[in-house]
Amino acid sequence: MLQQADHASRASTIVEILTFDLSGEVFALEASQVREISDLPEEIFVPGAPAFAASVINFRGKVIPIADLRLAFGLKQGDVSPDSRIIVIEMDLDGDMTLVGLRADKVHEVATLDMAATEKCPRVGMRWREDFVRCVGRRGDDPIIIPDLPTVFAERGEAIANNVTHIRPVNGRGA
Repeated sequence: MLQQADHASRASTIVEILTFDLSGEVFALEASQVREISDLPEEIFVPGAPAFAASVINFRGKVIPIADLRLAFGLKQGDVSPDSRIIVIEMDLDGDMTLVGLRADKVHEVATLDMAATEKCPRVGMRWREDFVRCVGRRGDDPIIIPDLPTVFAERGEAIANNVTHIRPVNGRGA
């Protein structure tokens, strides 16, 4: 389980992640949290809802909210393209496992990440709030941002349990 752990406690912990783009930045989520990657479905905008989660979709007969992480990270709104997707994740919301859709400009791949190679969010040089970033990894020379979804959603007025985006190791051992 990945908490606000230091580098030493993440040593040799391999996790599977799904990488995706948001406004030219590469982000990642724990692959086991992902339920489906979907083409853009028809959205229903909810009057009075915050811009961060202003719409819902019908996902397999269930109405689920769509969140736009670009707004949380202050990233430029991108145009919808043929590569745009919704990543449906399951997260603990107020003690209930809940499906939530996340906008993505492009989904790349499921890959492995050695948590020993990740770093805490740098305090200088980041464009966004450091508490929104759980850690930063690398794919080649490019940074991969692993967001702290509980903090991001809590800032949007959502009550979320602390275990929303724990990254569990592929090998089944705790971090």
